[in-house]
Amino acid sequence: MKIMESYIKLSTLNDFIFCPKSIYYHNLYDNYEKKLYQEEAQIAGTIAHEAVDNKTYSSRKDILQWLEVYSEKYWIAGKIDIFHIKEGRLIERKNKIEKIYQGYKYQLWGQMYCLQEMGYNVEKLEFYSMQDNKTYRVYKPSVDEELKFLKMLDDYRKFDLLKSDWNQNTQKCLRCIYKELCDYYMGEVYPQLTLFY
Repeated sequence: MKIMESYIKLSTLNDFIFCPKSIYYHNLYDNYEKKLYQEEAQIAGTIAHEAVDNKTYSSRKDILQWLEVYSEKYWIAGKIDIFHIKEGRLIERKNKIEKIYQGYKYQLWGQMYCLQEMGYNVEKLEFYSMQDNKTYRVYKPSVDEELKFLKMLDDYRKFDLLKSDWNQNTQKCLRCIYKELCDYYMGEVYPQLTLFY
């Protein structure tokens, strides 16, 4: 058993891929009411997700919803949206999907690894875009993809806000809900934007 090592939250995997620094801000905001910092897209996503969060998506006993999952092998933990036990179908619901990002896949793969370790047979992986009623099938990770997943988890654990180097992406910064807190955005990106006014 690993000592003094905490589980990585599945919900933060996409944030880490988006920008490692956002994990710091994500954790800061955990203690605040979401309405104080979420932007319109995040609020819409939260509202759309309520049926799963309140476990009112279905009353069928063979459908797990908003179940807490964990993996001792990977040291990851979180909650799944929906799992159809008989079909082995794991579904991650998003308000609107414009693109399947790598971080989305990592989150779903992490949920799959947790369920498998807990004894469930996961056969199908899907994303469901609620706003436009579209389903996106994702394949199970190959051996190479699993190795990349493990490397990402290792990078996540080793990341140090003050010491680690990473490349900032200005386009991502512009869409980040934490940008007003970020010293890079306020010091580098925002001054460049104000030059145009």
